[in-house]
Amino acid sequence: MTEASDILLNAALGVILLAGALLLIRIWLGPSMLDRAIAIDVVAALIVAGIGVHAASTRTRYYLSIMLVIAFLGFTSSVGIARFIAVRDRPEPEAHP
Repeated sequence: MTEASDILLNAALGVILLAGALLLIRIWLGPSMLDRAIAIDVVAALIVAGIGVHAASTRTRYYLSIMLVIAFLGFTSSVGIARFIAVRDRPEPEAHP
C-alpha cells in the first residue's frame, strides 16, 4: 500500500467512527421511535462501510458477500420497522351509526 492510500483509509475509518459515535447519541437521545429506527439503519450502513475499509486495507475480496448480506438485513429491518410504525400510527376508522 502506498502512503496516500493509508492516509485515506485511516481518514475514512475516522469518519466512520465519528459517525458511529454521533449515531449512538441519536439512538440514546432520539426524541421519537422513527429517529431511533433510522439511526439503526444507518448503523448497518456504517458497518458495511467499515468492512469495506477493512477489505480495502487488507486487499481481500471475500468480504463482498458479507457486506451484501449485512446491507440486505439492514434494508429488510428498516422496512419492517417502518411498516410497524406505519401500522401503529395509523388512525382508527371512525364508527358510523
